[in-house]
Amino acid sequence: MKITILTVGKIKEKYFTDAIKEYSKRLSRYTKLDIIEVSDEPTPDNAGEAICDKIKETEGQRLLKHIPENAYVITLEINGKNLSSEELSKKINDLTLTGNSNICFIIGGSLGLHKSVLDKSNFALSFSKMTFPHQLMRVILLEQIYRAFKIIKNEPYHK
Repeated sequence: MKITILTVGKIKEKYFTDAIKEYSKRLSRYTKLDIIEVSDEPTPDNAGEAICDKIKETEGQRLLKHIPENAYVITLEINGKNLSSEELSKKINDLTLTGNSNICFIIGGSLGLHKSVLDKSNFALSFSKMTFPHQLMRVILLEQIYRAFKIIKNEPYHK
């Protein structure tokens, strides 16, 4: 099993970097993890719809270059499907059982994901109707993937 996390933007805060390293280390027992960052575009204040769409398109082109061939693509979207931790673990387990051994999660930039990326998605996942910074979302996603593997392996993990 291989999990790729494609994300727009770099991690700037050390506490996020430390959390990402910790969950990456924990996940190494269960899966090969690859985190790919693409650069984000500066968004001017009061940018109009056309400018925002162009920014999303540029970021989207960067993301599309890194989607692994034959990957099952899960995009993180506010309007995606909400899953419990148990449901996410079942989804990951079911994917591996049906031959999808390469899962790619995609986290967009501050404006979200461009339609070209959404069109590549096999599943839209939402963690909440709220918006989170991409740095924090990466930590939350890694923690939930780690929790999913603990559930799959029937290993104890705090609630």
